[in-house]
Amino acid sequence: MKFVADGMLGGLTRWLRMLGQDIVYSVKLDDSQLLGLAKREERALLTKDFQLYKRAISRDLDAFYVEGKSEPERLSEVTERYGFTLEIDMDKSRCPVCNTPLKAAPKEELQGELEENTYTYYDNFWRCPNCGQIYWQGAHWKHIQSTLNQAQQKK
Repeated sequence: MKFVADGMLGGLTRWLRMLGQDIVYSVKLDDSQLLGLAKREERALLTKDFQLYKRAISRDLDAFYVEGKSEPERLSEVTERYGFTLEIDMDKSRCPVCNTPLKAAPKEELQGELEENTYTYYDNFWRCPNCGQIYWQGAHWKHIQSTLNQAQQKK
């Protein structure tokens, strides 16, 4: 599935990218640009703006009005509507920053780029080939799993 999200959904965008969804996001896109992009690239529009949602529907675009107040609620709504799971598969994850598919990165290649403890205690890493960001399932992974579990419980 391909999405475009309005400027109010930056947090949701990062989560959906981690879940492997291709999602365009920029706070610089105005409503007309969002609608044009959705149509041109056949992307579903995710929005918290009810008027924008109505405009998209009137143009026969796939659009979803996101009502959730928390990230787990928003994740639950979107995954329920579009039928994908709340599980992160790092082989399918996209960079939360720039939307590029992540690539596994051998630990040895990252030695000078990681904190010493990170390098010592973790073995699996992924790098964004576009922006260079490095990812691993560190201590923050418990929070990520907790958020996904909360979203799952709201279904």
